[in-house]
Amino acid sequence: MAVSGRKLSDFQSSISLGSAEDFDHSCQPCLTIGQHVGAHGFCVECQEYLCKNCFECHKRTKASRNHQLLDKDNVGKHVITNKDTEECTEKCSVHKKEIIKFFCPTHKALGCNDCVILDHRTCKIDYIPDKCADIGDSKEHMDIMKKLKEKMKEAEDVLKKAEVRVKEMDKCHADIIKDILIFRKELNERLDQLQLDIQNVDDKKKSNDKKIIQKVINECASISTEIKKLQSSLQANKNERQNGQLYINIKRAECKIKSDEVKKAAEHLAKPDMQYTFKRNTDFENMLSKHDTFGKLSLSSSLVSPVKKNIFDTLTHKEDMNIRTKSDKYGCIIRGCAVLSSNKLVLADNPEA
Repeated sequence: MAVSGRKLSDFQSSISLGSAEDFDHSCQPCLTIGQHVGAHGFCVECQEYLCKNCFECHKRTKASRNHQLLDKDNVGKHVITNKDTEECTEKCSVHKKEIIKFFCPTHKALGCNDCVILDHRTCKIDYIPDKCADIGDSKEHMDIMKKLKEKMKEAEDVLKKAEVRVKEMDKCHADIIKDILIFRKELNERLDQLQLDIQNVDDKKKSNDKKIIQKVINECASISTEIKKLQSSLQANKNERQNGQLYINIKRAECKIKSDEVKKAAEHLAKPDMQYTFKRNTDFENMLSKHDTFGKLSLSSSLVSPVKKNIFDTLTHKEDMNIRTKSDKYGCIIRGCAVLSSNKLVLADNPEA
């Protein structure tokens, strides 16, 4: 097992930096709860780096008050060894007092002794300390970091698309209001309430659509944050040679990469019913007393004016209709007719003619 030494100059250059990417050593107790804080000191007995708060707490805690603690001014008097360790330290989420030591490839599940006994008796189980040796330099670690980067890029791309959609909706809304106001100037005070009604409809539509987009933004932002956290944890685990925890986080990262969260978020943006335009009612002047006289919102992808339908009670002058084709040998005798929804007339000729 390789051993590397860290001297005072290396340590002091890292304790004042502000992120997991900027300092060489993180506070190891804080790492167990997902926080990355720069190291302020070192415990010789625990062989752990400590932030300022944990350093002070270490002095007061009964179990550690007699430990040899080195602050940033004295750490150079000792060479701090940083060894690879296959020891697992993370507690099981189900059995709180047990340590995660196993991984079930069949169920893609991390677990403790109790988990294996209760849920994976017939499974072929991997013992993490046996599997994690030199995992920090493995192809699996490199691949997972690459895939996490790609996953975060996907989430960021969807975020950018979401921002564009928000701008499009704002422009769409502004155009609608502009058309409404231009049209409103041509009318009298009778339109006040009708104007308010349609604006309320548009505002409600905009509000509902923005909730969908905001949900996408929140989901993608959350995914991006989780990926960054995983990337930072993986890097920190590798730096500290915490191979057991690195193995655990790699398996978590694999699940994150295989998830379809980003795809589902992107599908919300593909909804076709978010773009509307204001459409005037051409019969407005004759319909002031009716409910939807002022106008209505219409999808921008459907801008064709509706065809005015005529209602036929009876068909007259049938004898004047000539539907004879070149193949007909006799004259036309219309036996029936029907009006289609497309405003077309279908006529039935005498089948014997």
